[in-house]
Amino acid sequence: MSAPIPKTAMVFAAGLGVRMRPITETMPKPLVKVHGRAIIDHCLDRLAENGVEAAIVNVHWLADQIEAHLASRTTPRIVFSDEREKILDQGGGIKRALPRIGAAPFLICNTDALWIEGPRSNLARLAEAFDPEIMDIALLVAASANAVGVDWKGDFTMTRDGRLESRKDRLVAPFVYTGVGIMKPELFAGARDEVFRLAPYFHAAAAKGRLYGVRLDGLWLHVGRPETIAEAELAIERSIL
Repeated sequence: MSAPIPKTAMVFAAGLGVRMRPITETMPKPLVKVHGRAIIDHCLDRLAENGVEAAIVNVHWLADQIEAHLASRTTPRIVFSDEREKILDQGGGIKRALPRIGAAPFLICNTDALWIEGPRSNLARLAEAFDPEIMDIALLVAASANAVGVDWKGDFTMTRDGRLESRKDRLVAPFVYTGVGIMKPELFAGARDEVFRLAPYFHAAAAKGRLYGVRLDGLWLHVGRPETIAEAELAIERSIL
């Protein structure tokens, strides 16, 4: 049975933005502008358009700048998770935020990925597809060949019923993770470490047959390096002509 769009999202904004240097030496990556708007605002706009009520934003590198930038934002409601003392990675960031996330499935959203929508909201399509009875995680994925800024061998293959399987070593996978997904908070109930990655949770769910994917309808733009800013802006300009 499909679920409604989660009311809470975890937005990852604590990274160092190493690949975006030298821009990120003085500016946090989430505030890098694409087409005149900070990439974190592109992410938050999508959440607001789909009725997400609260966005938990973790901050570490140049955190004051992100907090000041989002101070006047009202939709979604911004809740900061402070990681100034120690960056926790995405898994650890979720664990820190669990009391605020609550017991219901929640959205995850990277700030360095944005997309041009197709006919329907991709977040709505993802939520409609998420079935907690057979899924622990559902990810929005994009075809590697048609995405902007993809410079790796892909992340997943997909079966006919939508299950995702992790890319095998030395092989190329047709789908990339867009940085957006829905997860169950109980997956982190037994986490003991303070700092840990999120990707192993995807691979563990895939091994159990409980990781599913929804193919993005539209164009995914991965803004990971300075040169991909212009590529993303060109794609956006072409989409509005």
